[in-house]
Amino acid sequence: MLNVTARQELMRTIVETLGVVVEEARLDFGEDGLAVRVVDPSHVAMIKMDVDSAAFETWEVDETKLGLEMRKLKDILGLAGAGDMVELAYDEESGQATVNIGRIDLNLRPLDNTTLNPPNVPSLELPCGVTIAGSELAQALRAARQVGDLVNLSLTDSTFAVNVKGSTDSVNVEFSKDELLAIDCSEAARSQYSLTYLTPMAKIFQSIENVNLRFGENFPLKLTFDFSDGAGHVEYFLAPRVEGDF
Repeated sequence: MLNVTARQELMRTIVETLGVVVEEARLDFGEDGLAVRVVDPSHVAMIKMDVDSAAFETWEVDETKLGLEMRKLKDILGLAGAGDMVELAYDEESGQATVNIGRIDLNLRPLDNTTLNPPNVPSLELPCGVTIAGSELAQALRAARQVGDLVNLSLTDSTFAVNVKGSTDSVNVEFSKDELLAIDCSEAARSQYSLTYLTPMAKIFQSIENVNLRFGENFPLKLTFDFSDGAGHVEYFLAPRVEGDF
């Protein structure tokens, strides 16, 4: 049995975040909350998401693994207003999932779970870290996208910079230590990442209080943030672009 209800804002954050990386995801509902692990088809970006049951208005769950299409969920959530309740139910006997918003019922046939195997999440020791307001990171990524497809992130013990150089133009966004929430870097680091994967996250970050970034010289990037008053937690991993990748 699965019957959960949440405000539209919570469901939208879950679906839009996962939708940055994949079109289909397996949502693992357990006694205490929701767990999702996804990796994009190119194995460049990965998301680990956990949402405590306390974030939901109602939570009636027997352990259920439910494969769903993110686009269909995003479209139906677009019909809901801020503060509207969204109910997701699954009947194991009929094999049918239902999304209810007010008088709207969307009946869905879940995806085959055998085709949706969650990836193993890497355990990374990344040397440098910085915590920044989500809205400021979103603005920096959007600015970077105006010029090119690859962004350079650099960090010292006193500054964090987002830089893109195009064929004729460039964008540089720099934050001093005083403008950041936290900085942890004993040795200067710089690494390059694809904005194709990062820019879609800007919409998510816009409503996030703060985001922690960890990376190193040509290391993967790990972005960590909370939502729904800390009941939701996301770890986003992105492989670096190093010379020879192009």
